[in-house]
Amino acid sequence: MTTKAILTTQNVSLSVGSGAGTRGDNKTLISDLNWQVQSGECWCVIGRNGAGKSTLLRSLARLRETDAGTIQLHGRDLNGWTLEELARQRAYLSQSRVDAFAYRVIETVLSARHPYHDTHFWESKQDHEIALDALRLLDVAEFAQRDVRSLSGGERQRVAIAALLAQDASLLLLDEPANALDLSHQVSVMQLLAGECAQKQKAVIMVSHDLNLSYGIASHALLMMPDGSYLCGDKEHVMTVDNLSLCLAHPIERFVHDEQVLFLPSTKVASS
Repeated sequence: MTTKAILTTQNVSLSVGSGAGTRGDNKTLISDLNWQVQSGECWCVIGRNGAGKSTLLRSLARLRETDAGTIQLHGRDLNGWTLEELARQRAYLSQSRVDAFAYRVIETVLSARHPYHDTHFWESKQDHEIALDALRLLDVAEFAQRDVRSLSGGERQRVAIAALLAQDASLLLLDEPANALDLSHQVSVMQLLAGECAQKQKAVIMVSHDLNLSYGIASHALLMMPDGSYLCGDKEHVMTVDNLSLCLAHPIERFVHDEQVLFLPSTKVASS
C-alpha cells in the first residue's frame, strides 16, 4: 500500500523559559527536529517529565508556536491552513480536560463534527451515525444521553477519544490516551488506534509513559533526550535498552515472554 507524508518538520526547535525572563535562561526541549510521519504509521513519543512531549504535541496541533523551523501538514505550511481546514485534517486530545457544562455525552461527541457543517447549522443524520459509531467503538454508547460530568474519569476519557475519532482527521495527536483507563480499556484503546493506522491509513502520534503499551502497538518511536537531542525511526531500532535508559535516565531491562517484548525499570543499584 502506498504511503504519503502527512506531517513533516524541518529544523524545529522548542524551548521553555526558566522563569528568569530572558531567552538566555531558556531550556532547550528539542533542537533541529527533522522528522516525517507517513500515513499508516503509529508513533509513540517518549521522554522524561519535563522533556517537552506535550509541548511538541501542542506545536504539531498549531496550539503553540515553535522557536525555530517549520511544520508542514500534507506538504503545506501548518500556519497556512484556516482553522476549519485544520480541524478537518488533525485532531488533538489533550492530557487533561475540564467538562464545565452539562452537555450530554452524544452532544460532546457531535461537537467534533462541526468542521464539516459548512453552511448548515444542525448535525445531520450522518453526523449522528458517526458519533454513535465512535461511542460504540469506545464502549460508551450506553452513556449517550448522560451528562458527561456524571461519568467517571476513565469513562470521560473514552468519550473524549470517541470525539477524536468522530472528527475523522488524517492526523491524530494524543497526549497520554491511556490516562485514567482500566487495564482492558488501555489495551482496547491502543489496539483501536493501531487499527486507525493499519485500516484507514491515518497517522497517530501519541505521548505515553507506558513503554510496553507503546511498543505493543506503535510502528515508530521518537525519543526526546535530556540534552534536547532526539532519536526517531522504527521502534525496533529506536526502543533499545541503551537508548531508553539514556532517554529516561534510569536503567531499563528488556524481556521477551511468549514473543511479547517487555521493558522494565532495573532495580539493580549501581555499585559505588
